[in-house]
Amino acid sequence: MVADDTLVVREGVRALLSDEPDFEVVAAASDYDSLLAAVDEHDPEVVVTDVCMPPTRTDEGIRAARAFRSSHPRTGVVVLSQYDDPAFATGLLDEGVAGRAYLLKDRVGEPGQLVAAVRAVAEGGSVIDPRVVEVMIGSTRRKGPLDLLTPREREVLALMATGANNQAIADRLVVTVRAVERHINAIFAKLGLTEENDYHRRVRAVLLHLSS
Repeated sequence: MVADDTLVVREGVRALLSDEPDFEVVAAASDYDSLLAAVDEHDPEVVVTDVCMPPTRTDEGIRAARAFRSSHPRTGVVVLSQYDDPAFATGLLDEGVAGRAYLLKDRVGEPGQLVAAVRAVAEGGSVIDPRVVEVMIGSTRRKGPLDLLTPREREVLALMATGANNQAIADRLVVTVRAVERHINAIFAKLGLTEENDYHRRVRAVLLHLSS
């Protein structure tokens, strides 16, 4: 069954899925309450639903998918959304990924993508739009102190990790020893290594580099 409060999208998805010879669209809904009622009545294999519908237009599709985990555990859910916000995707998947898909609405213009997602969740699989995955990965990466270093400072730190002294680093980078010393002092400052002797600071800086 299909659920979307926008008539054009709802009927477009219905028509797209009805073109598949082994698909039958048994019902359509335009809000949260009618979605729940239709699933109770028809017990569909898969629900394709908008993420936001009346009455609140916030996360009705996600809440319905979570409710179906207990009320209709064999019903797969494909959530269509215009948002690549990771919070929606994690809200859909935090109780399990089996039989759940999160696609951006522009996939409706790519029939193969939507049909493949419907088939996948019907078989207990899961699908997450690649663009949403990229955003999720980016949002979980935490910046560390090494992100403060310039590319040249990173080069110097990498050579320090090999055990090279200042002269060897200067020779490798074709700069003066004085320039290397300036880079190293900047590294110590940016990493907050200002209170210990030079040897300990080098060791700690190298450990931070290796742990990254």
